[in-house]
Amino acid sequence: MTVRVRIAPSPTGNLHIGTARTAVFNYLFARHLQGQFVLRIEDTDLERSRPEFTENILEGLKWLGLNWDEGPFFQSQRIDLYRQKIQALLDKGLAYRAYDTPEELEAMREVQKANHEAPRYDNRHRDLTAEQEAAFKAEGRKPVIRFKIEDDREIAWTDLVRGKVSWKGRDLGGDMVIARASEGSDIGQPLYNFVVVVDDIDMKISHVIRGEDHISNTPKQILLYEALGAAVPEFAHTPLILNQAGAKLSKRDGVTSIADFQTMGYSAEALANYMTLLGWSPPEGVMEEIFSLDQAAQHFSFDRVNKAGAKFDWDKLNWLNGQHLRRLAPSELSQQLLPVWQAAGYEVPDDAVWLEGLCALLGQSLNRTTEAPAMAQTFFVEPTFEQEALDHLKQPNVGIIIQTFEKLFREWEKEDLPMQEDLWKKLEEKIQAAIQEQISALGVKKGLVMKTLRMALTGTKSGPELVPTIALLLAHKEVAQRLTQANKIIASMSGSADT
Repeated sequence: MTVRVRIAPSPTGNLHIGTARTAVFNYLFARHLQGQFVLRIEDTDLERSRPEFTENILEGLKWLGLNWDEGPFFQSQRIDLYRQKIQALLDKGLAYRAYDTPEELEAMREVQKANHEAPRYDNRHRDLTAEQEAAFKAEGRKPVIRFKIEDDREIAWTDLVRGKVSWKGRDLGGDMVIARASEGSDIGQPLYNFVVVVDDIDMKISHVIRGEDHISNTPKQILLYEALGAAVPEFAHTPLILNQAGAKLSKRDGVTSIADFQTMGYSAEALANYMTLLGWSPPEGVMEEIFSLDQAAQHFSFDRVNKAGAKFDWDKLNWLNGQHLRRLAPSELSQQLLPVWQAAGYEVPDDAVWLEGLCALLGQSLNRTTEAPAMAQTFFVEPTFEQEALDHLKQPNVGIIIQTFEKLFREWEKEDLPMQEDLWKKLEEKIQAAIQEQISALGVKKGLVMKTLRMALTGTKSGPELVPTIALLLAHKEVAQRLTQANKIIASMSGSADT
């Protein structure tokens, strides 16, 4: 048997992380068994479906690397097929037209509520006579089409995640509406539980992998597979993604759409990695917690998918994203950070080697690409001195330290510093040696020199490693002028103190 799975999002909103995680599990299962991954757009909700949501879904799946083998197929283009299948059920006596008005249905529910009964349709129109139907039509009533569900029927399946699951027909709410009334068609508008079955049969889907919130749909759909004379696929109902309070993750918890995660600076590889871990655990001793989709596909199986819901953990996602960024070569990281810096308004030099050096410096502290503008500000913007830096510049010996290094680095900047990649280390070694030499010549402590250089060059007490920072600033002849500016600040503060 060829494994065929599908992801079937509804374009009534942007690609949600829950839908994306379901897509990941479908993709991994298909790739593990050399099967087919089918994309279907369930756009039968014509009032809420939007083309921009469809585009968002397609782009989000592509960005995550979830490349589908067939599709996208659109349900809105398959209405005639669904109506043919409904007519077949009507012809077999497995479905019927029901003419209840909304008021009659509401009255029925009120009686059930008063009797403390679960709400259900009481199948009152299942056996209408031709005369009764004619009378309802004469009143102008528009029928829905209901599929017959026998109360004494037991529906069971072996779920790949949850094991044996069974339902009683009496617990499914009575005969199910499979098409609602609509103008221009005797059949009406086919509904989700019916069309999804027709599609899965037509597309030869072997395994239906979806969230556990669909479990209640499964027994109804199994009955429809049987009524349509088709084999029932295998089912796997995956755990929901929960917030920290244990409730289903929703928009109220903040970011939930894949596009938002992308905007927040998460990489596709890290997000796919994290979503895989939301409910699945890699085999111990076989693969690391940090992996690609291809690596996960080699070992994916449902016996390692949890039944319990998976809590979304921002700290874990940030850590994983940082790990993925740190595994990128500087040239690869540069491709991701360049548009981020440009979007922040920085004038980024056309210097690939320099940019790669900057990425090599910042990459080890980066957790999200959106952090890059603040982290790199020192290299693109003249420093603004924090109060702590200004206070430091007033200390004894600070002025002479700055003057000494300003003179030294100004001489260096007169030369054309070779910035080939293999010479970065040599330049850093040269800076390190010069610092040590001046410490000895000035007779001051190393800590004072390093702190002074950092505050004079960046205006703050913290930041990336100092020596590589100086090397990058030297490459674009930024060191001497910044030290000169720091000296002017010292002179102005000294003059203010004298007056």
